[in-house]
Amino acid sequence: MIQNRGLRHYLRQGGVIAYPTESCFGLGCDPKSRLGVQRILRLKGRPQHKGLILIAHELRQFSPFISQLSASQKTKLLETWPGPFTWLIPASKRCPFWLRGKHSSIAVRVTAHTGSAKLAHSINNAIVSTSANRSGHQSAKSARECSRLFGKSVRVISGRIGKAKKPSTIKDLVTNKVIRP
Repeated sequence: MIQNRGLRHYLRQGGVIAYPTESCFGLGCDPKSRLGVQRILRLKGRPQHKGLILIAHELRQFSPFISQLSASQKTKLLETWPGPFTWLIPASKRCPFWLRGKHSSIAVRVTAHTGSAKLAHSINNAIVSTSANRSGHQSAKSARECSRLFGKSVRVISGRIGKAKKPSTIKDLVTNKVIRP
């Protein structure tokens, strides 16, 4: 594992990491780093307009990116977290467009994956989380596969992926519409 201070600095400078999540390895960066996000999109061949997911170890880490929540909305979120449940929440005015894409909301999840949660906790920040793959291809399931796919373009954090067989469910907090079952 990379030293926390060194990792924070690396991410703030636009660095990209590959790390284990619930169902596969993810590519991540500091969500405030436009350079980091651009690097991820380029590595994946993914268009910016789609937007990205953020993960964290607690709801508080999303505060710069999401609008104020009502008590009932917080309750709804906390009933599903931590876990493989991603919510679309109206983005705050401070949320960078490179995270939202063409949307007015941002996708967020408090992860139940121990390694990912410890990572977010150790750097005291939410992390961009998108599957470690080229768009349209299968996601990497190991550190070795990430190294093969991305070479020295990313720092690979070793660990085991979780037992989930599919990506997280995505649901809109305002409309309750299921976006991805």
